[in-house]
Amino acid sequence: MRGNEKPSPASPTALGRQAEDLALALLSRAGLQLVMRNFRTPGRGGGEVDLIMREPDGTLVFVEVRQRRAGDHGGAAASIGSVKRRRIVFAARHFLARMRSTPRCRFDAVLFEGDEAPQWLRAAFDAGDAF
Repeated sequence: MRGNEKPSPASPTALGRQAEDLALALLSRAGLQLVMRNFRTPGRGGGEVDLIMREPDGTLVFVEVRQRRAGDHGGAAASIGSVKRRRIVFAARHFLARMRSTPRCRFDAVLFEGDEAPQWLRAAFDAGDAF
């Protein structure tokens, strides 16, 4: 892809963006508010959080959005392995370091598999699970 070209509708980037849009709509309907989208740590080898949301009670929710065409090999949930969890937790810690006080936090996942309805896993993993 060059310069100003947009990704084709079927490109992984476009599909990922579409899944994030759908996840954001699902979470917003459930009362969560968007804090930030696609937060990345600086430098190579860092981490990224797809969506950072806030629950009405103030809990900060770091959301990983995963999309798979089918449930083969464990599906979308299994694709959030230990390395991915570690990078998400790393990015979350980096984000939290910028705050005056640390709110309650959790790590959720919104999973898309084939044509099935999205699955929202609250507390999909714990920061301690990443190490």
